[in-house]
This record gives sequence, C-alpha cells and structure tokens, in this order.
Amino acid sequence: MGGSGTAGNSPCASCKLLRRRCAKDCVFAPHFPSDHPHKFAIVHKVFGASNISKMLQELPLPQRADAVSSLVYEATARVRDPVYGCTGAISYLQSQVAQLQMQLALAQAEILCNQIRQDQQLLPNTLQYLNETATQNNHMPQFHNFTSFDNKNVICSDSFKKDSVYGCDLVS
Repeated sequence: MGGSGTAGNSPCASCKLLRRRCAKDCVFAPHFPSDHPHKFAIVHKVFGASNISKMLQELPLPQRADAVSSLVYEATARVRDPVYGCTGAISYLQSQVAQLQMQLALAQAEILCNQIRQDQQLLPNTLQYLNETATQNNHMPQFHNFTSFDNKNVICSDSFKKDSVYGCDLVS
C-alpha cells in the first residue's frame, strides 16, 4: 500500500504528481517528500521523471541527496533563465566580484595616496627638527644639514663591500 512518504501512507511528491502508487523502494521518496511538492515539480519540468530516476539510480546512496539538491538548484535557475540557467547566475556573481575587487583596489590606492601626502607634509617638519636638534646639541656634526643629505656623507665600512655572484661590488 503505502509508500515511503513522510506522513505514513502518503505518497512522495513525485508519485503524487505522476499519479502513481509509491512503492517501498521508490527512488524519489527519500528526496522528494510529500510536503515539498514544488521541488519535484520544478525538477520534473526541466529534466523529466525518467531522467531523474536514471541519474539517482546510477549514484551511490550517500551522494543522492547532494545530487537532488543540485538538480533542484539547476532546475530553479533554468526556469528563471531558460537560456543560461545557473551559468547566468555564476557569470553575474563573477562580474560583481570583479567590480568589488576594482573598488577595493581603488580604495587601497586612495589610502596609499593619502598616506604619502601625509608623510610628505610631515617630512619637512621632521627634517627641520633634526637640523635644529643637531646644531643645538652639536652631537652629530657629520650630518649637519639633513635637508641637503646625499650619498657623499654616507660612510661605508669595508665589511659591507663584498663581491657578488656576478663579480661586482654589492656596495660601492
């Protein structure tokens, strides 16, 4: 008599829609309960009952629930967008990700520009302060003018002069 529906003897959603008796070994019953008839209706509309049955029978039992979930998702997407189905949704989401990545890159570039501007505004004050401190304390005579600092004032120890792999000085 009764199939494997959720409410005792109630047939599953597929058997109810197809108007047939739900057998004990109904392949649809565990995945399309009678209280969710819309799930089977949409999958049946897109794929057909025979194709769904064949797909489910070819899969091992643990994978069938995921397969039904995927079929329901694809069928829903196919009804919404008959041409592209879930591919259309994926493409739309990928374009949104690309737009958001572009906005993030622009925001990061703006933050970097603001930080550089702020550093450039602070640099003259810092150099002036260092110059004033050096001349007042006379502790650093070799760097008496920070604003005109160049490589000639740098003292390089011989321990930093080493041959590179290419035979040139790493520090000159």
